[in-house]
Amino acid sequence: MRPIFPNYQLASGWNALLPPRQAHASLKGKQVADVVVIGAGFTGLACARRWQDLQPDARVVVIDASEIGEGNPGRNSGFLLEIALAEDANPENMLRMLEANRLTQTAMQSILSNVQASGLDVDLQRVGTYRAAASSAGLASLNNYKQFLEGAGLPYRQLDQAQLNAELGTDFYQSGLYSPHCYLAQPAAVIRAIHSQLADSITVFENTPALKINSSGAKWVVTTAEGELTCSKLVLANNSFAKEQGVARSRLAAVYTYAAITPQLDPEFLDSLGTVQNWGLLPTHRLGSTLRRTADGRLLVRSGHSYEAELSGSKVTALLQDRLWRRFPQLKSNGGGKGAGQEKRFEHVWGGAVGVTYNAAPVWGEREPGLFISSGCNGGGTVKGTLLGNALAELALGNSALDVSAIFGSPSWMPPDPLRRIGFEFSAALESWQGRREL
Repeated sequence: MRPIFPNYQLASGWNALLPPRQAHASLKGKQVADVVVIGAGFTGLACARRWQDLQPDARVVVIDASEIGEGNPGRNSGFLLEIALAEDANPENMLRMLEANRLTQTAMQSILSNVQASGLDVDLQRVGTYRAAASSAGLASLNNYKQFLEGAGLPYRQLDQAQLNAELGTDFYQSGLYSPHCYLAQPAAVIRAIHSQLADSITVFENTPALKINSSGAKWVVTTAEGELTCSKLVLANNSFAKEQGVARSRLAAVYTYAAITPQLDPEFLDSLGTVQNWGLLPTHRLGSTLRRTADGRLLVRSGHSYEAELSGSKVTALLQDRLWRRFPQLKSNGGGKGAGQEKRFEHVWGGAVGVTYNAAPVWGEREPGLFISSGCNGGGTVKGTLLGNALAELALGNSALDVSAIFGSPSWMPPDPLRRIGFEFSAALESWQGRREL
């Protein structure tokens, strides 16, 4: 049975690396609000903050199934892109892409402002990102992204295998591109900082999953394990789990992805891993592996996918270990960390659900009177999620001029299960075979 709210087997590695924090209390009893936002991620917090800016007297309540930093916002790979994702980039529709880039950069600045205002120690640096290909399939995707960068007038560097090896310490890839338009972050620290900047008038309940929503006259009622919220307007910012509330089921699916991070590696070993000390690499193949070398001397790998259910920790660990070692075989032959001489294992392994749509367009807007949604991040829920959360608050309060569907598209219909599952598994198997050298 698939979960109706985020309830992960494995703790977020990013959040585990931070000092403990005192969570807000969970909801107990019945309360009334002007608006309830389900989901305290980048989208939900942006929506709540903008709502309070536009309507200072409103009672804004945010609920989250987990805790700040432990949920999905603290489970991604920490790439905050200022320009279109590779999946979004379309060289044939450059005007739309340029507008998307402009809006994304504005949203990134709001994230930076919140982080700086928090005064917290947050690892958030504009160091750019690499994209690299290991096969002909990857090279074709890399060339498409190169055309997008050139058409948009964006700077980049092209690197061959030897240059990638010199900078990153791996000869796994044949060719790559470097773009400066990306921040790398400790994502759990970033979402904690953003949360710290919410106005005191915004109420947050943690460890409060939404079990059911229903309309009652002109009101919406959110039922939780120990309480109930009644509101005039309801915002679903819980990504793929919105469909478990009966919303956008024919448009949304949950795909789980997995990540692992090593302990801090020995300085001598890090010296053998290339000249760049803080970098991130995104795959050209959509099922490929994401890599990072963090500022504090760790390696992270994100790879593997499963449909609507989380894989076991042991299976995930073995898969991620194989994919990291294929790129850095020296990790297997040399411990590379404190206690060298043994194969370097991971310090933390975890997974997270990504809300995906068939054509990568977001599920966004007013679905029913008083019910608003921003879901289907398709792996880009940090900066773009911030943008869409702001815009959703403006739409709900009658102030929005942003045509989201014109810029980001509208989500396509998907068949129900079991046809959807069969289609996903067939497509994933075919793409994994075609891009097997990129995994």
